[in-house]
Amino acid sequence: MSAPATDESGWPLTKADRQWNQWQLFVVLLVTAAATWCYIIGEYVGYYLNLRMGFAAMTAGAMIGMLLVTLAVVPTATRFGLDSIAAAKPQFGDRGWIITVFLQYASIIGWNCLLMIFFGKSVSQLLVTIGLTSPESGPLVIRVVTIIACVAVFFILLRGGTGLEKVSKILFLFIVGIGLWMTFMLLTGQSEAIAAAKPAYASGSLQWDYVTGIEIGIVSLLSWWPYIGAMVREAPDAHTATLPSMLGMGLPVPILSVVGLAAILALQVSDPSAWLVQLGGALYGTIALAFVIAANLGTTLAGVYATAVGLRQVPALASASWRTLILIGLLPVAAVTILVPDLFFSNFGTFLAFIGVFFSPICAIQIVDYLIIRRQKISIRGIFSSGPGAPYHYWGGFNPAAILAMAAGFVTYLYLLNPVTYASRSPYEFLTASLPTAVVAGIVYTAVTLLINKPAGKGGY
Repeated sequence: MSAPATDESGWPLTKADRQWNQWQLFVVLLVTAAATWCYIIGEYVGYYLNLRMGFAAMTAGAMIGMLLVTLAVVPTATRFGLDSIAAAKPQFGDRGWIITVFLQYASIIGWNCLLMIFFGKSVSQLLVTIGLTSPESGPLVIRVVTIIACVAVFFILLRGGTGLEKVSKILFLFIVGIGLWMTFMLLTGQSEAIAAAKPAYASGSLQWDYVTGIEIGIVSLLSWWPYIGAMVREAPDAHTATLPSMLGMGLPVPILSVVGLAAILALQVSDPSAWLVQLGGALYGTIALAFVIAANLGTTLAGVYATAVGLRQVPALASASWRTLILIGLLPVAAVTILVPDLFFSNFGTFLAFIGVFFSPICAIQIVDYLIIRRQKISIRGIFSSGPGAPYHYWGGFNPAAILAMAAGFVTYLYLLNPVTYASRSPYEFLTASLPTAVVAGIVYTAVTLLINKPAGKGGY
């Protein structure tokens, strides 16, 4: 079996391997961020806030969430050429990092299921619009299109990061141009309805509603943790990667989420495939549906690529072929979107909230460990070593500081906000749930590290 290409391996990328400049990285990250999950995010914010307040809350939350992800991953990933999973080994241990693999896999599979469902719905509506199928054939079209899309993603990613970067260039102008046009069309065509609309689930407390909008923005951007390392490691340094990370992945989400926010306020539905044709007519609707299709393809490519690179860290898959890793990332997506699309789609809000439950503590753990406790000094050899005597073996391969910090963060989040019902406890209405979760996790991690790990000589400090 031939060795995997450099950008398909789990090994660190050398400076010579990292060929993406600031613009190339920005394009890839923007195409990754600009997907139809933005409309669902906007919908959830629109349940609580009007257009102006909703956009302000989403933007604030998105930039806070993106800052946490950037601080957690970008310094390590760009300095050593590591993906998000490998970058977490010093904190979680040479066995404990499997926790992050599971969370990355579950998160990206969940997002990709959502994207593929949207992809199928958009193609189905497009075919109905141009008269090739009837509405009754929608469920069958969605399933067939999902299979075709998964096959397309598979063959594009056979070229690894090169395939992702080239397709992103093709999709970039199309996604940005049509996305801005679609936003303008909705805001101008439905301005009166949007202005008169009342959020369906507004609590009566503008402060609580606004903080909830910020919370939705934060957890939405925390979901970039599994993605970002595999892409920013292609950049030569943190200086090159930081601005594209904040602007390429941070800003597109609230900007495109305005479409879902405005649509749920004015039309009571955020799914573009349900209102684009009605609002813009057959021609404009067809163009906009094509945008939705292209945007979802770009993000799915990035998700499967990041999953495949992350899975390379699993010892049993270290020598697996690139084809096998891509299939592991694609098959669950195909299964869910073919067998139970409605079940997953109807529980999206719960899925979104649980992202904050887990990725907020992970970001805090990495920030305090690498930037504060270790002062940006880690052993790159230690990351790829295991067993007794390895720098990051801790106790049996697990770092108790990370596990206790994750548990403390989990309890904190659930105390402040129920991810299923959105029932909250004070001081959620002042602080959100994700930020206190990060603070508590960071404090617990620091305390256990300083009181137990360092005195015991564990963790390579």
